[in-house]
Amino acid sequence: MKILFIVPSYKPAYIYGGPVVTIARLAERLVRIGHEVTVYTTTANGKTELEVPVGEPVNVDGVSVVYFKRITKDHTHVSPALWKHTWATASQYDAVHIHSWWNFLILGASWICNLRGIKPVLSPHGMLCDWVFTSKNSLKKRLLHQSVGKKLLGKTHLHISSPMEHEESLRIHGDWKADLIHNLVALPEKQYSRRENEVFNISFLSRVDPKKGLDILLHALAGVKFPYKLRIAGAGEDDYVESLKQIIQQNKMEANVEWVGWKNNEEKYVFLAESDLFALTSHNENFAIVVIESLAVGTPVLVSNNVGLSKYVNEKKLGWVTSIDVEEVRKNLTQVYNDHTERRRISDASAGIIRYDFDEARLAEDYINMYRNSTNKQAV
Repeated sequence: MKILFIVPSYKPAYIYGGPVVTIARLAERLVRIGHEVTVYTTTANGKTELEVPVGEPVNVDGVSVVYFKRITKDHTHVSPALWKHTWATASQYDAVHIHSWWNFLILGASWICNLRGIKPVLSPHGMLCDWVFTSKNSLKKRLLHQSVGKKLLGKTHLHISSPMEHEESLRIHGDWKADLIHNLVALPEKQYSRRENEVFNISFLSRVDPKKGLDILLHALAGVKFPYKLRIAGAGEDDYVESLKQIIQQNKMEANVEWVGWKNNEEKYVFLAESDLFALTSHNENFAIVVIESLAVGTPVLVSNNVGLSKYVNEKKLGWVTSIDVEEVRKNLTQVYNDHTERRRISDASAGIIRYDFDEARLAEDYINMYRNSTNKQAV
């Protein structure tokens, strides 16, 4: 198949986090199994621009990527050049896969597909979740949704990566055909040795952002009766990080909390494997790649029921699911600490389960079947 991805940003713009990684991984895997993938994107890299050739195909790890200039330097990512090229060429592809929502670039591309008689697949990547829809600029989003968004969403085929994302998407647009296929995740290539630490070691690895609920985890740990060490790997806005440090200071937790900085690639897996538990008490999380990465090295997880993978964790018995109520988080942390047998069982079983459920070749074929079954055009 000839497949077109349209996405606001693409690697190496890793500043935008997980979606950039998962989108690129899918594109590369589709190429590897014999399909032709082209990506239309912008030079967006936060408030700056990527230093890449503009308006011409660039081979990025086997994928043909065309970067277009944007005329805005914010999250709107307006790029008339990309829209013009999409209008001229989108009909040449067997399937069009649009990623993200709520920015003018993607709304414009979706509108062009509609005018050209193309039904694209849409992966919102968490952009239709309750947290995003009702937090920043919620009034503008509602007006945009009622004026153009609702109609455009109805002209797409929905792809979601978790049951929670499906439920939230249906609350935004009730009548929507959808396919649930997991995101592709880069799993570690080797096994990591594990041992139970003398002091119960809890890890956090993510952006240090209010959405991640790290303050909830800190308040919960402040009242536990067992010895622990919380190791925080990540970075965030100075004001929010300072507010977390105040919580730590007020509760006299300085000796129990360690800020270890961001961990990449190999460092990340070593860090997770050294932990007795990975904890993520997010207010909202569409998928949470780090949950899979943690389980892949044998580390059990404690996640909030706002994490997209919480149902998966519960069904596969790979960890504990909690609300974001501080008392309940504290109760669950205590249960995890005391249940040595269950933690050991998860450590022994999780890597094999993850490698089967997140086999990239099989997931990529699921995406191809979705493209063939969802498009208005005859796929080859």
